Amino acid sequence: MTLILTRRNAIPLVLTAMLSLAACDSDAVETVSPSMANRAKGPSDQGASATIPIDYHLLVDQFGYRPEDSKVAVIRDPQVGYDAKDHFVPGNKYQLRRAENGETVFSGTPTSWLNGVTETSSGDRGWWFDFSSVTAPGRYFVYDEEREVRSPAFSIDTQVYKNVLKAATRMYFYQRSGFAKQAPAAEACWTDGVAYGGPRQDTEARDVTDRDNVSKARNMSGGWFDAGDTNKYVTFALQPVHQLLAAYEQHPAVFTDDFNIPESGNGIPDVLDEIKWETDWLKRMQFSNGSVALKVGAISYGGSASPPSGDTLPRFYVPACTSSTIAAAGMYAHAAQVFRNVPALADESVELKRRAVAAWKNYQAAPAKQTDCDNGTVKAGDADLNAQDQDGAAVAAAVYLFALTGDPDYGSYVKQNYKLTRPYHDEGWTRYSPYEGESLLYYTTLPGADETVKAAILADKRADMKAASKIYGFNPTDDLYRAFLNDPQYHWGSNQPRANYGNSNVDVATYALADPAPYRLRAEEILHWFHGVNPFGMVMLSNMYGYGASRSANEIFHAWFHWKSAKWKDAQTSLCGPAPGYVPGGPNHNALNDGVPAYLSPPTGQPPQKSYRDWNDDGPAKSYAVTEPAIYYQSAYVKLLAAFADHPR
Repeated sequence: MTLILTRRNAIPLVLTAMLSLAACDSDAVETVSPSMANRAKGPSDQGASATIPIDYHLLVDQFGYRPEDSKVAVIRDPQVGYDAKDHFVPGNKYQLRRAENGETVFSGTPTSWLNGVTETSSGDRGWWFDFSSVTAPGRYFVYDEEREVRSPAFSIDTQVYKNVLKAATRMYFYQRSGFAKQAPAAEACWTDGVAYGGPRQDTEARDVTDRDNVSKARNMSGGWFDAGDTNKYVTFALQPVHQLLAAYEQHPAVFTDDFNIPESGNGIPDVLDEIKWETDWLKRMQFSNGSVALKVGAISYGGSASPPSGDTLPRFYVPACTSSTIAAAGMYAHAAQVFRNVPALADESVELKRRAVAAWKNYQAAPAKQTDCDNGTVKAGDADLNAQDQDGAAVAAAVYLFALTGDPDYGSYVKQNYKLTRPYHDEGWTRYSPYEGESLLYYTTLPGADETVKAAILADKRADMKAASKIYGFNPTDDLYRAFLNDPQYHWGSNQPRANYGNSNVDVATYALADPAPYRLRAEEILHWFHGVNPFGMVMLSNMYGYGASRSANEIFHAWFHWKSAKWKDAQTSLCGPAPGYVPGGPNHNALNDGVPAYLSPPTGQPPQKSYRDWNDDGPAKSYAVTEPAIYYQSAYVKLLAAFADHPR
C-alpha cells in the first residue's frame, strides 16, 4: 500500500499582494543543469584543484566520506528531460587526486551502470567510479584524465559531517518565533528582532472562535515557525520533536553543547535546548484541564514576514482538539523521558511528565475523536489529524508514558492498540509518521515490555523488510544515483520520505534485526544523494558554500527569504541569500497539479527525479510546492545525518 502525505494544499503565509504583481518569465527563473557553471570553480577549491575546472556530470558527496565508508562517484549522461542535450561520455581512465597538490592516489576505469540503460526515474544513463579503497584522511577530487575535468573537491575524515550537522540543526534556531536572532548566535546576514511579540500577537493571541473576548487572550509565544510560513502547529510538531529526541537518544555523542545557539555552553546538549524551546511553547498551548490548543497564526495572507519581526498582523489560536491534545501528550512524555537523564533538566522532566499525564487523561475522557477542528480560518495548513493518525499518536504517547512512569495501564494500552499505528497500514515502517514506528521499536527495549508484543513488533519489522524490498537494503540495479525512491514518493516534500527511507534502514542496524551492512550502505547512499549525488549535482541544503559545498540550493521558498528580497532571495545573486542548512521540499512529480504552471519546466514535464527547480517565487510559479522547507523535512534529514556523524562504521 502506498500512502502519500503532503503537509498542505494551501498557500503559505506570505505577501499575497505579490501574487497580483508577479508575472513569471520562465527564462528568468534559474534551472539546475550540469551545464550551468559546468566548468566553474567551487568556492572552497584550493591548491591543485583550483586549476582544473569542475564538471557537474562527475558527482560526489561534496562534503565527503568517512574513511571506512563506501565511496562511489556517479558519472551522468542525460538522455531524457530538460537537460537531454547536455551529454557527457567519460574517458576510460579516472583518478582520485589530492586537492592540494594534484597527486594521484588511485586510478581506475568507470563501470557502466546496467550496460548503458537509461533509467526511467531520472532520464539519465551513467557510470560508477568506485574508490572505496582510499581511506587516508585528506582533501580529494575525482579526475577524468581524457576530458581534463574534475568533480567537486571533498574530504575523507572521521568527522566529515560534524559541521554539516550543526548547520542543519541550527535551522531550528532560525525558525524560532518570539526570539531575537542576534550575534554571536545569529550570523550577520540573518539577525532579526523578536517576531510576533507585538500587540495582539503571540503573547496575547486571541481565540479565533471568540475574537473579541479579551478574557480568552493567552500567551502562545515561542516555538518554531512550521515551514516557509511563520505559523505554529502542535500536530505538525509531532515528527520533529520525536525524531530529534530519538536522534539524540541513539547518537548522543554527536549532539554537543557547541552548536552556537544562545544556550551553548550551559552544560545541556544544544539539540535538547532547541527541543525545550519547542516544548516550552507546547506548555503554553495547554489549558488547565489538560487539553491543548491546535495552532497559532494569522487569519489572512497579508502582512510582511521578511524579516519575521516586521510582521504586525494580529495572531489567533485554534482552541483545543483531541488531535493536538494526544499529540502533545506524546511529545511531553518523550521529552520528559529524555530530559530526566540530564541533571539540569530534571525539574523540567517532572513538569512535562505532569502535563503528559493530564493531556492523556483529557484525550481518553473525550467522547469522540475530533477530526474537523481546523476550518482554515487561521492560515495555512490543515492541522487536523484523522482518526487513524490520532490512534497512532495515542500508541506513541502510551509507549513514552509507559517508559516514563512504569504504569502498567500504559503498557496494556500499547498491547491492545499497537497494530493501529502506521507500520500496520503502510510499508517502510517509518517513512511517514515516523514517530509511530519509532515508538514501537523503542518499546521493545523497555524493561517490563510485554514479551509477546515485543516479539511481534520485531517480527513485523522484519516482515516489512522483506515485503518492502525496494525500501530496504542496497541493490545496485535499483538506481543510477544509488538512493532509490519509489516514484509515488516524488511528491510535495519528497525529501522527507527519502530521508526516512534512510532512517528505516538505520533502524535495522540500531535494533540488530539483520546483518547491518547492506542497510547502513543504503542509508549512507541516501545521505550522499542529499550531498550532491543527484541529477542536479547539488547539495540539497541551502547556502552551504561556507561548509564545503561547491553547488548548493541557492533559493528556498520562505517568508523571510522571500522572492522579492534583494538581501535574502538567492545565495548567488543576493547580498546574503537564505540562511545555511535548510532542507527544501525536493523533486515533485506532481508539481503541475500542485499549482506550478506547465510552461515552467523543470519542475513540470520531467522524469520524477528531475522534477525540481532551484527557484523561489510566490507568483504564478508557486515554488512552495517544490522548494519550501519544513521542520519535519529537516528532522528526517538530521536524524539520518546523526547516524553517520558520530563514528566510522
